[in-house]
Parts: sequence; structure tokens; C-alpha cells
Amino acid sequence: MILFEFAKRNIRLHWLRSFLAVLGIVIGVASIAAMGILGNSMVLSIGESLSSVGDTIVVSPHTGGSGMGPPGKTNEKITDRMVEQIKRAVTPNLAIPVYSGGDRMKIGSKETAGVIYGIKIDDIPTLLEVDEGSYSRGETAAMVGRKFADENDIKVGSRISVGTKGIVRVSGILKERGMGFDINPDYGIVVTDNWYAQAYNATDYDMVVVKVRDLAQIDSVKESIEKALNKREQVVNVLETKKILETIMTAFSSISTFVMAIGGISLIVAGVSIFNIMMMSVTERIREIGIMRSLGAQRLEVMKMFLYEALILGLVGSTIGGVFSLLGGYLVSSLILKTTKYVFVPSSLLPVVYGMAFGIAVCLVCGIYPAWKAANLNPIEALRHE
Repeated sequence: MILFEFAKRNIRLHWLRSFLAVLGIVIGVASIAAMGILGNSMVLSIGESLSSVGDTIVVSPHTGGSGMGPPGKTNEKITDRMVEQIKRAVTPNLAIPVYSGGDRMKIGSKETAGVIYGIKIDDIPTLLEVDEGSYSRGETAAMVGRKFADENDIKVGSRISVGTKGIVRVSGILKERGMGFDINPDYGIVVTDNWYAQAYNATDYDMVVVKVRDLAQIDSVKESIEKALNKREQVVNVLETKKILETIMTAFSSISTFVMAIGGISLIVAGVSIFNIMMMSVTERIREIGIMRSLGAQRLEVMKMFLYEALILGLVGSTIGGVFSLLGGYLVSSLILKTTKYVFVPSSLLPVVYGMAFGIAVCLVCGIYPAWKAANLNPIEALRHE
């Protein structure tokens, strides 16, 4: 391929400006692909964090803004009668009533604060997974969230003084659960419902968590709850976490696409640089082109020679940019998401492919007009050019 060799020779002769053009492509491709990797990793990370509550419906008291007291403060709760109505409405699915609150706590000599959940002993394994120790089996036993345990150096067997309500013993440490819409025990403790009720004189619940066995039935289960409790007026809010999960995933996917588009702007700027370099190359080589045409070179062959130059610049720049994007995506993911396990999954590698393809395409498109102009030079006038 003598035309290809001519293209490589011209790039070597003007190595500095070729290097600058390649550098622009590298930056553009790396920006697109790295942002794509980060965006997809964020989507996968959040999706994994929320997947455990995707089969969940949360029933909470409807505030309505009509309660006495300061704005946002209400005394509405979910009564035992309402819990029974919910259980009948969701059968055969499981409805778990939950007490929720917060208090000051003391671990050894250290004082802190955390959330407290009161859940029936038999329901705890349905919602939570133990990492160390065992599930609560006694009224004064408690389970501690992983982050709360790490921050306060809590071990299995440790004792926690909860405000002025009493002391609980840690029977187990829970696996980190991440963000959720039902309960978030990572920064708190889970006690038995009886202990919570006695300690805080609680008779009614703060929420009911419904675990739906068949995801296809979530809408019908939600409708059943609405019909059972919100007949005349809205008494409870029924939150379907699957819909929220889908909304969040869509939002983060859109953000990822937007960020990639911003990276694409830098690649378009690099394409303008390629166009400028190719036009300069045509201008500098007018006499050479005239000689080639007089020796029998066809217009298509001249055009191919210049397109090969654009292709080489695009291939080199896109390949280097793709490698740098992987390194950049790995580094950014480790710093922002604190994990790199999503970097090399297929869906995260697709932005690298797209970025490289876009980089090559931009180079070829920006090389078409200069190549066409070179191919259509008048051979006689080209030979006279000084």
C-alpha cells in the first residue's frame, strides 16, 4: 500500500503538529469514555445498593400537613388495627410493622447518637442479613449496623447504653445495606419490638414494610393497601420502591449521557484541529500533488492518501485515548465510588468502544474536505505552484 506509506511519511515529517492533533483526540476520547465508565459504574453501584428494596412497599402515616404543632411534626402513627388491615390486604405477602426513632447512645466511655428500629424478632431475618454474630434472640439483645459498629468500635458482645432507657447487648453486626427507602440501619441499631415499646412507651408503629414475593404483583398489592386504608380519606402513604428505583436509574443514566456529551465537545474541537492540519498539509504539498497527478495518479488515489493520514491520526489517538480512559475510569471510580468492581464489566466498557469509534469518525469526517480539495487540484496549476 504505497499510498498508506506516503501518509505515514507525511505524518513523520510533521511529527510535532501530528502529535498535537493526536493529543487532542486522546483527550477527547479519554474524556468521553472515562465519564461513561464513571456514569455506568454509578448506575450499577446505586442499582446494587437499592436492589434489596426493589421488592418492597413502604406504608407510612399520611401527614397531610394538618397535624398540630410545628410544620413537619405530626403525631400520626400506624395502629395495630391498621397493621391487621394491611396484613389482610397483602396476603400471602409479608407485612412487617416497624418502630423507628433515634437517641443518644454510650459505648464504653464514648457518647454518640444513632437511629433505633424496633422489629419483631421473627421478622428481622426477612429484612436484614447478619455479618458477624447472630440474630437477636433475647429481649435485651440488639443488632448493630456495620458502619455504626466500625465508627464506634463495637464488637459482638459489646454493651450499648441507649439514652436513659436501658442497656442492650450486641448479639450481631449487620451487613452493610446501603441506601434504602424502608429502613437504614447502617448507622444505628435494631432492637426487639417489645424492648422498644417498653422503653419508649410506644403503642403504635412508624411504618409497615411489605415484602412482595412476585414483583409482577407489586402494583396490585399497592392498590389493595390503598383500597383497605384510604377509602374515604388518605390515611397512609403507600410508597412503591420499585418505581423510585426505576426513576433513579433513569436519572443517573441521563446524567451519564450528558457528561459523555460534554466530553464529546472536546473531541469535536480536536476534529477542528485535524481539519486545520489537513488543510495545511494540502497547501504545503500542492506541487507534490501535481507531480503525482502528472505521473498518472488518479484523483481517488490522492484522496485516499490524505484520508489515510486522517485515519492514522484517528486510530493512534483513539487507541491511546481508550487506554487512558480505562486508567482514568479506574482512578475516578476508586476515588468517588470507593470501588472499581464495575469498571471492567461489559456495560462500562461500551463507552470506551463508542468513544474510540467517535474519535476515528471525527478524524475521517474532518479529513474528507481537505482530501477532496487535494484530489481536485488542477495538475498543471499544481506544478506551477511555488
